[in-house]
Formats: sequence, structure tokens, C-alpha cells
Amino acid sequence: MEKSDSSSDEDDDRENLLHQNEINHSPSPHSAAFHVGDDLDLRSTFPRRRFSFKRRYLFAIFLPIFLLLLYFSTDIRNLFSGRLSSSFKVFDSLGNRMRESELHALFLLKQQQLGLLSIWNHSFTSHSNSTSEDLTLSLLMQISLNKEIQNVLLSPYQSGNSSNEVKDDGLDLVGSGFDRCRKVDQEVSNRRTIEWNPKSNKFLFAICASGQMSNHLICLEKHMFFAAILNRVLVIPSSKVDYQYSRVLDVDHVNNCLGRKVVISFDEFSEIQKKRLQIDKFFCYFSKPDHCYLDEEHVKQLNNIGVSTAKLESPWDENIKNPIDRTVQDIESKFSSDADVIAIGDVFYANVENDWFVQPGGPIAHKCKTLIEPSHLIMVTAQRFIQTFLGSDFIAIHFRRHGFLKFCNAKRPSCFYPIPQAANCIASVVEQSNSPVIYLSTDAADSETGLLQSLVVVNGKPIPLLKRPPRNSAEKWDALLYRHEIEGDSQVEAMLDKTICAMSRVFIGTSGSTFTEDILRLRKDWRSASLCDEYLCQGQDPNFVAENE
Repeated sequence: MEKSDSSSDEDDDRENLLHQNEINHSPSPHSAAFHVGDDLDLRSTFPRRRFSFKRRYLFAIFLPIFLLLLYFSTDIRNLFSGRLSSSFKVFDSLGNRMRESELHALFLLKQQQLGLLSIWNHSFTSHSNSTSEDLTLSLLMQISLNKEIQNVLLSPYQSGNSSNEVKDDGLDLVGSGFDRCRKVDQEVSNRRTIEWNPKSNKFLFAICASGQMSNHLICLEKHMFFAAILNRVLVIPSSKVDYQYSRVLDVDHVNNCLGRKVVISFDEFSEIQKKRLQIDKFFCYFSKPDHCYLDEEHVKQLNNIGVSTAKLESPWDENIKNPIDRTVQDIESKFSSDADVIAIGDVFYANVENDWFVQPGGPIAHKCKTLIEPSHLIMVTAQRFIQTFLGSDFIAIHFRRHGFLKFCNAKRPSCFYPIPQAANCIASVVEQSNSPVIYLSTDAADSETGLLQSLVVVNGKPIPLLKRPPRNSAEKWDALLYRHEIEGDSQVEAMLDKTICAMSRVFIGTSGSTFTEDILRLRKDWRSASLCDEYLCQGQDPNFVAENE
């Protein structure tokens, strides 16, 4: 149809042209007969042709003159050179983008080659532990990388709102039932554990003095292990010399998990001992830099609450700066005693059967997922917050900043990352998990979190970063804390943050932070750990590090 229409148009044009020529060249009945006289007729064709010929010459003469005048009155050179220059700039810009894209694509192709070679080598390994799921994950990663390469090569040609991005060609990594950020398959059947069967009249007095709450919780977990080895009931420290653990932990939960009384509060201990509040034997696990890693102030605080202390002594030479790997047998041989009440000091840095601690559920045999977990009030409040703001599919980030710049820069490599680099690392995890929102647990200033929010962009879409909002009476997710008058407590809020992070689909932590380590412990024990869990910018060094003082 288009061809016939075109032919018809050409025929019409030809007919119109012929018709006009016939009209122009046909003599008019009233054409001016050039009369010089009555007897002189100049209507012959030759004179008319000469006149027509001369008109062509006149046109040929005046055309160059007109062009010369136009040239001198108009800056033709600049007019055309400007247009040509802008055209060349467009082509030059496109060429630069093409070169950059090609170099980036070559780099990605090299990565893909290495990845495929790794898969090939694993296929010929006779005793490979790789499962079919691992192979599937590897192949999907290569397909995803191939898509990224195609998009990089197409990027110079994208303009405006139009996008030439390569689609998934029917491969839906989320909808296909395969989750690259699926939960870690925890092996719990072959756990190495110890039974905790304490003698009701033998006590281990817990002392934790170093660091913040997270350090104290790790110290408390290790005290439980020591108490199990030594067959003693663990005494939780008084809130007058330590944190108020009853606000953040459920002590009865520990006893319920064991099915017997293994942990008591300081008040219960006082009732049992009546007026005899005494530590009979002070075995110091650490001898350096100070015995039991305690200062005189902490000993005075114990005395002020009516607890008398024995002389601080250590059965071995142990330094917190270089702790030695110890075994259950080492503890039994050095810390066993007939004394009713013993203390071993702060054991946060102790290394005793670390392989047992990294198991899901920890080193003690019990019927629960974990022994040390947030109180029921905090657990329900975290669940209500998640239901209100986040939903099941969210990433949680512990982004430690306050006081961490100097701490990290004293390490090699540093663990303090510039905001733009941190944003890129977060975005790469978002790309893997495809999660729509991020929960941010941080002590960073608003200037830092504001910049971070503006830079976390995936596929042109900003990913919202949510922090716990200030109390609002119109919101009911935190009603339990308010009703039990524990809202606003800094330790309760910290434990609430930990709980929300531990319940996330994917978690990004801060290397070197015990707050992060406690979250990872909960995720391990609750079986919520993901294959995509990692430390922020794991495997990378900061792209800029300041000098030390």
C-alpha cells in the first residue's frame, strides 16, 4: 500500500509539472506583440528565445553578487564552524563514553571468565563439597554479570528517560523460587556442648567491667560457660555495679531453657546468703595488665553493696593483649574449688573453646534457640515496629561512626569508610537482595546519614533508609515500653535496635564492633543469618585514610 501510494504521488507531481510547462509555454491570445510600428511584427520565436537566454544570464550574474553581499554581511564561517564544532563535540563525547564502557565491559568479562573457570574446575574436583544449590548460585551470578556487561555496553546510547537496559529475558531470580540471599543452612545435629548441672550451694559471681553493654553480654555468656564447667549457679551482677540486666534480658528464660535453676539475680543471691555476702575465692582469669582486669574503683563498688572480697590472685600468666587458647580441661584444673562463692573477674577477652561458641545455640546444652536473648517486651516491640514500617523483606545496617574514626585508623587496614564508598557497598548488597527498604541503626550525625541516604541509589531508584522515629502518641508499636515505663532507657533502645537488626532478611555490620558481633550471634542462634550477611565494604580498604596524630 505504501509503495502504490508513493507511485501515485510521483505521477501526480509529474502531471502537475507537465501541465504547468504547457501553460507557461503556450502562446497567450493576448501576448504582447512587440510593435515598433504597425508594419513591424517581432512575435517570432527567435527573439523570444534570446530574451529568455538573457534572463538566465542576468540571474547568473546577480547570484554571485548576492552571495558576496551575504558573505560580508553575515559571519557565515562562525555560523557553520559553531554547528560543526558542536556536532564534533557530540560525537567526541559519545566516543569517550563508548571507550569507557568498552573498558569497563572488558574488566567485567575478565571477572566472568574467572568465575566460569572456577565453576569448570569445581566440576572436575573429585571430592568437591559443592552442592547443586552452590552450582545454581554460581551460574545465576554469571548470568547476572552477563546482563551487567550488556547494560554497560548499552549505557552510552541511553538518553533522557528512555532506557535500553537489557531485561532478564524471563529469568526472575526472585520469582523463580531461588533466593541468592537465602538463610544459611545451620548444622545443629553435631553440636559440641556441655551439660550445666550446678550444685545449688555453689556460686560463680559474675563480674563484667570492660566496655559497653554488648561487651558485658559477651562477658556474661562466657561466665555461663565457666559456671557450667565448674558446676556452679551463676549470680547476675547488681545494677549498682553493672547494667540493669533485668530491663533487657529475661533471666527466667535461661532457667526455662535448661529446665533447672542455673542463673539467679543478685537480690536472690542476697536472700540465700543472708548476711554472708562474700566472695570466698577470687581466681583471676587474667593476670595482666591488672589482676582480674579490675580497677580499685570496681572493688570499692562491690564493697559498698556489702560484698566482701578475697585477695585477687591468678593461677596462671594470662594477658588480655595476647590471650591463649584454653580448653575445658584447663578451666577444670585451674578454677575448681570447694569454696561456696568464687569469682574469676572480667572474661570478655578469654579464649576458651571458641569453636563451641560459634555453633548455633552456643556451647551449653539446652532446649531453646539461644540462652541470652532480648526480653519478651523488647522482642514484641521489635516485631510491631517491623510490621508497622518494614515488612519481612528489609536490610538492616549497623553503621557505627561515633568514636570509631580514631579506633579504626589505629588498625591496619582501617575499618572507617568514607560515606560515598559505604553507599556503594550498601547498594551492591541491595542489588543482590532486591530489598525495598533499609533499617539503619547508627550513632552517626544527621549530616552523615543525610549524605548516605542521597547516595544509596540502585537502578536509578533511591532506597529509603529508616531510623527509629521519636516517640509519637499516635503510633502504638512502642506502647509496651511506655506502659512498663522503660521507654527512653538507652540500654533498652540499644537492645531494641539489635533485635530489629537480628530479625532482618539481610544484615550489614561494622567490623570491629561488639554491637555488630552480638547481632551476628543472635542471627546465628535464631537461624536468621543470610548468605548475603557481611561487614560493611567487606574485603575492601577505605579509599582514603587520614594520618594519625
